[in-house]
Amino acid sequence: MAWDEIKAAGGVAVITGGASGVGLAAAELLAQQGFTLLLADRNADPLEKAAEALRASGAAVETQQIDVSNADAVAALADRAFGLGPVTVLMNNAGIGPSSSCWENPDVWRQTFDVNFFGIVNGVQSFVPRMIAAGRPAAIINTGSKQGITTPPGNPAYNASKAAVKVLTEQLAHELREAGAPIDVHLFVPGFTYTGLIAAVMPEKPDGAWTSAQCVDYLFTRVAKGDFYILCPDNMVNEAIDARRVLWSAGDIVENRPALSRWHPEWAETFSAFEKG
Repeated sequence: MAWDEIKAAGGVAVITGGASGVGLAAAELLAQQGFTLLLADRNADPLEKAAEALRASGAAVETQQIDVSNADAVAALADRAFGLGPVTVLMNNAGIGPSSSCWENPDVWRQTFDVNFFGIVNGVQSFVPRMIAAGRPAAIINTGSKQGITTPPGNPAYNASKAAVKVLTEQLAHELREAGAPIDVHLFVPGFTYTGLIAAVMPEKPDGAWTSAQCVDYLFTRVAKGDFYILCPDNMVNEAIDARRVLWSAGDIVENRPALSRWHPEWAETFSAFEKG
């Protein structure tokens, strides 16, 4: 289903985590394209400030403060959205990234999965049956992470949750295709992007980072091409490097290398040569 057809159909764009970062940048772009916006976020003040700025530019915006880990709250969000009109864009974007260890802080693991993974499950289960029933051209965008694909060491709970998002999104695309539903699905994987989370520790944008607007512009350029996997580059990592890193990670299984061999001291030189092509 071509993005041009989805835009022409118009309707409601629902964005979770819509108060800041790539969620807000996506809202700004979709507002320019004529969509009615329903922004959801757990942070009330930033959410209302975002809505005020969007309305000042002429956008039609509604907001709802929710915790996406609460299935009932997401179901209520769906009721609100479909009350505004046909939902033609669903962007499951809300996420968190508290630090974690494999053998510590079980509560952090559960919280991370509740938001990052089950938040998207809740979005899919609350919205998709009604989107299928509507029979209208639509798009679903789930926000993943490169940390859920190449799974670098450092935050295993976040990585595992985003790996689960990848699998869920792949399965969703397949099931919708098999059902013949006119709904495109995309796995959105930002690169190094300067968001509020990074700004909290880096007041100045690092040279290597993209802005949220750059990331979202790239996203919708690829959405327009019908791409499922959308791995965003940045000012340090281009598309070719991303591809080599993904291939290396898959090669760990095929070649029976040590787990996360990219970061294994005995494989560092071999990986460096592979990455350079």
